[in-house]
Amino acid sequence: MANSDPVYLRVVEDIRRQIIDGTLPPGAPIPSRHQITRKYSVGETAARHALRVLVQEGLIIGRVGSGHRVREKPVLLPLQRDRTADPQVGFTMDMQACGRQPTSNWRSELVEAPQEIAQRLRLGGCGPVVKVSFVLRGDGRPMQLLTSYELLEFGQSQAPEEGTGERKSMLSRLAAAGTPVTEIGESVHVRVPQPTEIDLLELPAGVQVLHVERTIWAGDRAVETSDIVIPGDRFQLAYGIPVHA
Repeated sequence: MANSDPVYLRVVEDIRRQIIDGTLPPGAPIPSRHQITRKYSVGETAARHALRVLVQEGLIIGRVGSGHRVREKPVLLPLQRDRTADPQVGFTMDMQACGRQPTSNWRSELVEAPQEIAQRLRLGGCGPVVKVSFVLRGDGRPMQLLTSYELLEFGQSQAPEEGTGERKSMLSRLAAAGTPVTEIGESVHVRVPQPTEIDLLELPAGVQVLHVERTIWAGDRAVETSDIVIPGDRFQLAYGIPVHA
């Protein structure tokens, strides 16, 4: 390492190496700041910075009064993206397949569409939409966030509502109205979670999220667009690819 590198990086690299090669297994205690200063001949500030970096990388966790420990390796649940067109139903099926009890709560309200949402819905400018916010849980633990924006004419209700369990989806409402869905498009990217998402999903430090942007089309009209936020330490995307002879 170059002499110009911050001294705390030497501590980070050594502890990181021990975690990766198994010298420090999951659950193993991490040296305290005092122990780090003596072992690596660094100051208190460098020791504190090193621990902070390892927490941010998601390699260690800290609890008040018990110091830091190597984070347990998470078990990733399969998230089937090709099983059903309804994300609420898909989540329920995924949880049940893993032996977990799916539950959810939601709240709907009439809002002015944010600029990005207005663009995805092809509104030609900002306008009112029905926003529905879901927290999806497995065995009581928050697992995913789903926020949908519906055109007013297709919205279930414009009045604020709250509920638990599944809410009648746009797909089922369109089917009942005899309006065929012609396309469902998704795009996925990885990003750093927002503070409210960290709180709602109870995310440990260093965990990023998968962000799925999903839009439902009926002919040439986008009738609903959604944002699905998925913790990167709990799920892995799983889907089939059809092969045509």
